[in-house]
Amino acid sequence: MNFLFVFFGGGIGCLMRYMIGLGFQRSSATLPWATFFSNISACFIFAGVLWIMQHKDVNNANLRLLLLVGLCGGLSTFSTFGYETYLLLKQSLYLVALLNILVTTSLSIFIFYLFN
Repeated sequence: MNFLFVFFGGGIGCLMRYMIGLGFQRSSATLPWATFFSNISACFIFAGVLWIMQHKDVNNANLRLLLLVGLCGGLSTFSTFGYETYLLLKQSLYLVALLNILVTTSLSIFIFYLFN
């Protein structure tokens, strides 16, 4: 039964990721904003759900599977982040690639710090 919660959460996360990609599709920016926004959104959701579960004494394994494993797993895009960073390096956009790595990673970690 647990796999259904992961399946449905992942489906919702994947659809959210796809819709975010469509929203940024016409962007001519060098930084891959759709991936950045998806990853940061997944961190906000993940940190927020953890905070609620810890501070509101919510201990629901199904909710954890649905939102943290499924939704955030489908929404976050680490493999895409890696590939797009590789493409930036391949295009000799070294500063942009470094900025992408530093800002995405730092902001993701900072979000968890804010919710702790």
